Amino acid sequence: MRKPLFRGLVIILLFFTTWFLLQQVDWMRILKVEKITEKTEQKLGELFWEIFKKTERENTNQFVTNTIDSLLTKICVSNNIKRSQIKIHVLDKKDVNAFALPNKRLVINSGLILAAENQEELCGVIAHEIAHIELNHVMKKLMKEVGLSVLISMTTGGSGTEAIREAAKMLSSTAFDRGLEREADMKAVDYLINANIDTEPFANFMQKLSDKESDIMKYLSWISTHPDSKERAENIIEYSRGKTKETKPVISQKTWENLKEML
Repeated sequence: MRKPLFRGLVIILLFFTTWFLLQQVDWMRILKVEKITEKTEQKLGELFWEIFKKTERENTNQFVTNTIDSLLTKICVSNNIKRSQIKIHVLDKKDVNAFALPNKRLVINSGLILAAENQEELCGVIAHEIAHIELNHVMKKLMKEVGLSVLISMTTGGSGTEAIREAAKMLSSTAFDRGLEREADMKAVDYLINANIDTEPFANFMQKLSDKESDIMKYLSWISTHPDSKERAENIIEYSRGKTKETKPVISQKTWENLKEML
């Protein structure tokens, strides 16, 4: 009786030990998936952006695009991120939302810019989305939710437009998992500190959207895709403590006010 019981316990122990060890393995690196998907990511970025380009109106006002570019460039240059590789788009859409697409595309809705009380709040959101891009969260999410074979099929004509549309919609309307969101938050704080941008407004923005969640949930919103905002605001403040440097605005207050008037 004891021997079968002992064997059973050993089998169970081996199973959970094996499972735990497999969880620790970085399969993406071992299988070199990042290299395999480089061309796939580039094509997906083009396909997904075409979906939004056809269904939404992009703001091409030079003052608007130049102003947003100034904020993005400041963050990139201060953190040794290649600005030329990031493609930014502003959509004339009232939803309080911003999201990253494959191939380093960043999309910001005018509604989010208008919801920001100051440029530092907007910089926090931009830094957060840049973090998703630089940490390869976008492709990790797609491979987890859609699968590599389906993604490759999309880029080779094996999947229909509807599948591509649904995948693009997923990136704009559903959250990354808790671990990736926290990682992006902390990286965003580092980006802001290196750029001499005040980090407290970023936490305030998260808190503000959390407080007003019931009022804005009727729209596809940045808060709906970034849950646990109150807790994350507290984490941002805690992580920033003792790390902040002298801060200064990237653009003038007049330029900020003009930007919002243009929208």
